[in-house]
Amino acid sequence: MENLIELDKKHFIHPTSSIQQQQEKGAKVIFEQGEGIYLTDKNGNAYIDAMSSLWNVNIGHGRKELAEAAAKQMEKLAFSSAFSTFSHEPAIKLAEKIASIAPGHLNAVFFTSGGSESNDSAIKLVRHYWRIQDQPNRRKIISLKRGYHGVAAGSTSATGIPEFWGMAGHMMTDFTHAESPYESSTEQAIASLRQVIEADGAEKVAAVLVEPVQGAGGVLIPPDDYLQEVKNVCEEYGVLFILDEVITGFGRTGKMFGMENWGVVPDMITFAKGVTSGYFPLGGVVVSDHIHEVLKEKSKGTLFHGFTYSGHPAAAAVGLRNIEIIEQENLVENSRKMGSFMLEGFRKLKGNLDIVGEVRAVGLLGAVELVQDPVTNKHFSPDLQVAAQVIEALHERGVICRAVSYGDSDIICFAPPIIIDENQVNTMLEKLHDSILTVQKQLGVAF
Repeated sequence: MENLIELDKKHFIHPTSSIQQQQEKGAKVIFEQGEGIYLTDKNGNAYIDAMSSLWNVNIGHGRKELAEAAAKQMEKLAFSSAFSTFSHEPAIKLAEKIASIAPGHLNAVFFTSGGSESNDSAIKLVRHYWRIQDQPNRRKIISLKRGYHGVAAGSTSATGIPEFWGMAGHMMTDFTHAESPYESSTEQAIASLRQVIEADGAEKVAAVLVEPVQGAGGVLIPPDDYLQEVKNVCEEYGVLFILDEVITGFGRTGKMFGMENWGVVPDMITFAKGVTSGYFPLGGVVVSDHIHEVLKEKSKGTLFHGFTYSGHPAAAAVGLRNIEIIEQENLVENSRKMGSFMLEGFRKLKGNLDIVGEVRAVGLLGAVELVQDPVTNKHFSPDLQVAAQVIEALHERGVICRAVSYGDSDIICFAPPIIIDENQVNTMLEKLHDSILTVQKQLGVAF
């Protein structure tokens, strides 16, 4: 174990981590095994994976069916390129399957290796869509403050969380951010969107890109009318509407896709994460019939965009089996039911613990906010890092979840595997209660 820690320090640069902390303390946990909603470390300690790792292990850990699907495909055809119109059965069937479960006219799929690549691909495809229609000035991508779309060049620029710009700055031009509806009304947020569209003229806007639920921003659920109003504005100004379903797809929100909670169908969606439940890197873009027809009719020569692993045969086979399990085990409905049960538990916490402010969930995607005064919604000083304290207390009690501190807000995010049952939700909630209560006492908050 000690040798592994030293090797980790010496050779492994961790993503989205503190390099300084890694060098001082070593790896926080070295995991050995996963089973159901649990992860077990090298010391035999078991943890509830209350974040599905990175919002993605939807059907839970240790599913031998997915290992078998990958092995069977690798024995037959481990890899072949999809460039130059080469193809293979798993990618064709997965594209067909995704088209069949996606709402409305979303019927053609471009595959990637993950969410950042998916959003970069969507950005390039919409700019290409306008260019081949003799409108090359339509390049601007409008996304939202607090939105997260990935860490590749385009997706970093589309992301509306400033911390992600600090490492290397904005990587691309023609990106701008409208106000999020989560800190204002729908009316104010839509007014901001209109203002951004009109700033340089709609004739320069390629698309509006938003998440159905802002995940990394703090599980921010939109007002009921917001997404439909965004679609209306896009249609009014003649710009494309993209929904980033990377987190919200494949049962996470109690629907197969997050957009179905609000009855909205965009021109394009991006996906990743839950499509394979994290068992294989895979993502993609699904475009409308109209966009596909324009691409077929007006694209000349080669579409100079693609990734080595676009449509990877083994990844596609895993994706197909994963979706089959979601359907066969009725996991979308389980996500809806257990999500309602989880939200009910959050509300009880709010009634029992003084520092619990707003709570929210849609399916098994939820959040608990911590505030110094829930009546006035006064926040704690950011220096206290209250959410981080609760996360650490949860870790000590065998629960892994995520803290989001945006401005002066303290948010604890939850996205457990959609196989979770009532007893497991109750255990998670009990440990959350104990953790918040411990931190509340340490803060000296009256209760």
